[in-house]
Amino acid sequence: MSHGSRSNGDADRPNDQAAQLMSDGARIAHVVVASTSAAAGTATDTTGPVIAAWLVDRGFAVIGPAIVADGADVARAVRGALEASPAVIITTGGTGVSPTDRTPEAVEPLLDIAVPGLIEALRARGVAQQPAAVLTRGVAGFAGATFVITLPGSTGGVRDGLAVLDPVLEHLLGQRAGTPRAHDGHEPRR
Repeated sequence: MSHGSRSNGDADRPNDQAAQLMSDGARIAHVVVASTSAAAGTATDTTGPVIAAWLVDRGFAVIGPAIVADGADVARAVRGALEASPAVIITTGGTGVSPTDRTPEAVEPLLDIAVPGLIEALRARGVAQQPAAVLTRGVAGFAGATFVITLPGSTGGVRDGLAVLDPVLEHLLGQRAGTPRAHDGHEPRR
């Protein structure tokens, strides 16, 4: 189930949707696209729908993708999403080194616990296909019980990020919830 919000105004109002979905027992995920050009209507986002579909395939009710300009608008969108305590927030875009790429700076202060290995794995996976992937400056971690990760704005970067997350997302969420059994049923290493 995906619920799209496509404009800046909608990015600030995800909580009504989240409350309804949570009352239905759904695990909630938010997708935020950091693209100044897509937010202005001069470009089309291609990464948000890929992330939303991936999350739906894993049993999440998805709010978004919300498309916002990079920087302060990303911080506002993520903070607004966090108010509803979703299980997952995935952003895409704004992780490069251009002057407008400010997503890591917008998201990092919101995290309580960093999980840098995920971004390291994303970069390592991407460099095999695209040497410029080493420039990705994303962040990953938890804000309370919500897992947050910032993926690149390219379809290849999103594919790499989702491939890195695929085998560990359920384990991450379970560990944070205090149920540290690995998703494959094996006892965790001590």
